[in-house]
Amino acid sequence: MDLEVSPALSIPASELAWRFSRSSGPGGQHVNTSDSRVELSWDLVGSSALSEQQRQRLLDRLGRRLVAGVLTVTASEQRSQLRNREIARRKLALLVSDALTPDAATRRATKRTRGSDRRRLDAKQQRSATKRQRQRPSAD
Repeated sequence: MDLEVSPALSIPASELAWRFSRSSGPGGQHVNTSDSRVELSWDLVGSSALSEQQRQRLLDRLGRRLVAGVLTVTASEQRSQLRNREIARRKLALLVSDALTPDAATRRATKRTRGSDRRRLDAKQQRSATKRQRQRPSAD
């Protein structure tokens, strides 16, 4: 079954490689005999599902996670291999979609308005006057 990352991108099932191994963690004696840990790999350099622009963006953003152009995610949270497969698929889709989202617009610094400065200073003077009235009268 193909992995739908976004409406614009779907990774063919033929490009996904699965590996299974014994999982550490919960499961008792059962965990020693079942291969419930899942590794899902996708060769994004050789993928036919990506445009050249998408491939470059993924290489820029996920470069540290790639090993020889292959992106790998693991899942061993659940006792069931089937559930771990679903989790691995979700992790891969989320990772790729996050890397493909465009950068947010950079924030442009703005100046305070003259009115806001005046209101701030008026409030400070008001507070100062209130505190001055609370003081004991000086014995001059």
